[in-house]
Amino acid sequence: MTAKFDYFIIFAEMRTGSNFLESNLNAVDGLSCFGEAFNPHFIGYPNRDEILGLTKDQRDADPTCLIDAIRSIPDELGGFRFFHDHDPRVLEIALADPRCAKIILTRNPLDSYVSWKIAQQTGQWKLTNVKRRKEAKAQFDGDEFLSHVDTLQRFQIFLLNALQRSGQTAFYVSYEDLQSVDIMNGLAKWLGSDAQLKSLDQSLKRQNPSPTSAKVANVEDMSQALNALDPFNLTRTPNFEPRRGPAVPSYVAGANTPLMYLPIRGGPEDEIAQWLADLDGVSTDALTTGMNQKQTRQWMRKHPGHRRFTVLRHPLARAHTTFCRRILNTGPGSLLKIRNTLRRQFKVNIPPEAPDKRYSLSRHREAFTAFLEFLRLNLAGQTPIRVDSSWSTQAQLLSGFADFALPDLVFREDEAADALPDLARKLGHPDPHQLNLSPADSPFALSDIHDAHIEELAHDIYQRDFLMFGFGPWRPL
Repeated sequence: MTAKFDYFIIFAEMRTGSNFLESNLNAVDGLSCFGEAFNPHFIGYPNRDEILGLTKDQRDADPTCLIDAIRSIPDELGGFRFFHDHDPRVLEIALADPRCAKIILTRNPLDSYVSWKIAQQTGQWKLTNVKRRKEAKAQFDGDEFLSHVDTLQRFQIFLLNALQRSGQTAFYVSYEDLQSVDIMNGLAKWLGSDAQLKSLDQSLKRQNPSPTSAKVANVEDMSQALNALDPFNLTRTPNFEPRRGPAVPSYVAGANTPLMYLPIRGGPEDEIAQWLADLDGVSTDALTTGMNQKQTRQWMRKHPGHRRFTVLRHPLARAHTTFCRRILNTGPGSLLKIRNTLRRQFKVNIPPEAPDKRYSLSRHREAFTAFLEFLRLNLAGQTPIRVDSSWSTQAQLLSGFADFALPDLVFREDEAADALPDLARKLGHPDPHQLNLSPADSPFALSDIHDAHIEELAHDIYQRDFLMFGFGPWRPL
């Protein structure tokens, strides 16, 4: 054995052939697999009380003790099988460790689901003697199957992204690959073993060799449910945006009131900051902002019962506000370099300097429409210009918040004028200030140029926000 890895983990699920894979790995000199070592309901196997001298209670108190025992076996490479619902502490340890070999076993989810349903009926989870095989037909449940598929896909994507972020790779094995001695030997070689199998383990038998249609009692129900699936994700809204961090320094905390605002760029940031200041009778300079994650956690601990919130703006209104304040404007907050590139390269018809009286309404409509065309390309990853947070999708920004702390309240701009004062009353302000959310877009308001074409462009660009948050056509506040 060469010391390529310290131990291995097999990521699998029920009815994917993981028992057969384990039995073949155990047949290789120098490899030992210890079953479902971190199954929360038993240790290794249902009839076992310990692994390597460690009990289930010891494992549950500190899973690292069992990992250390497995990785410390003299002259052997030890490992275990891990399903999505096993001890999540182990997942965190193993994925971060490049000395842990990752094996990912997959199977057609329909086959694994049907096999699982049959095993539930027969109580037969392993078969070593075909004469003892119990027969039954699965009762297909469409909702249950969709949940099964969703769980598998989410876990597989999680594993893939974790390995990508850490620069690791895994050895992928499909259910069908398990019948190839060459692939099993390739896996053994990848794990660092010089030993090779001459044949596969014959002790375990395939329990349900018939076609899937012959193993399901309600085949018509299954066919209808499968017809409703979108296996190629054709209805997915494409997302080429870069991932975003939680933007913690932008969070705004009340001076005295335990409220924290998580701003979405391009939204009513200044108006809400002013409202927070008015609640406590202070200036906006007295609000707490610019915190790092540690300071934000400290603020949360010091303010039990605090509420975190954010406010969504209609995508079209947000794009127009961003255009007026950060592209058309040349003062503080403007994106001058991007502004110049938009004029030169993307033919956005705005003046070299701040607009004056010669900047007409028709020119504004033309310029804003060109800016929307730029956003279409930019959010699709087809321009050299970064996706700025003031026009990225609000769905992506909320995903970024989730890396630290999601807002527990999400308001739309058209409901915030009532919802935020109601929230303030719950926190001890019987007569809170009203929230002024009248957008101050200048030199022209969105209502001056709004038409069906601009609305259609916004829907095309911000499909994700319209879908996720249920926005309808834009209406003035």
